[in-house]
Amino acid sequence: MIRAIVLAAGRSRRMGTQKLLLPYGGKTVIAHIVNELNESGVASVLVVVGPHGKLIAEQAARCGAAFVINTDEHAEMLSSVRCGLVALDPCEAVLFVLGDQPSIASQLVDKMIDAYAEVGRGIIVPVYNGRRGHPLLVSTHYIDEILHCYDDRGLRGLLEAHPEEVYEIPVPSDGVLSDMDVPADYRREIARLEENREA
Repeated sequence: MIRAIVLAAGRSRRMGTQKLLLPYGGKTVIAHIVNELNESGVASVLVVVGPHGKLIAEQAARCGAAFVINTDEHAEMLSSVRCGLVALDPCEAVLFVLGDQPSIASQLVDKMIDAYAEVGRGIIVPVYNGRRGHPLLVSTHYIDEILHCYDDRGLRGLLEAHPEEVYEIPVPSDGVLSDMDVPADYRREIARLEENREA
């Protein structure tokens, strides 16, 4: 059983408004991401929000996701990763998803889940043109390690510590490398969405 943790605790200061509540494909960004995960093979979705994330939590809950609050509003992403892991129900592996990466698709998630089942490695990562992106699928074998190590490197430190356990999945789109921090990023993602619809 594989569960998803969506990291959605950021304050969106550089965007100038809460980016996860921006419209995207007829939904909000966070609702779109949760819906894509619901259409994949993950067993459940847990969204980690910040102390000011009430509206994000409400959107996630409407889509059937659970949520947990990371009370440290100045925390780095690893803090939210740990917050989600502590609240997560038992499972075999965890899919870590960025809350500001709306180009995530259920098809990619299912491809990663299939690879996890088939290749016998504990860390699955999508790669575009040699660059590793998100989401990241990790065996719960590494939970204790994530909870207590890599304060200065985050999940990247886990990959560096276990190169033999990393399995890379080549993907045809740079969406796995792209999150949204500033308005230009949001415009790029909307343009990508329109291109995909036309295709």
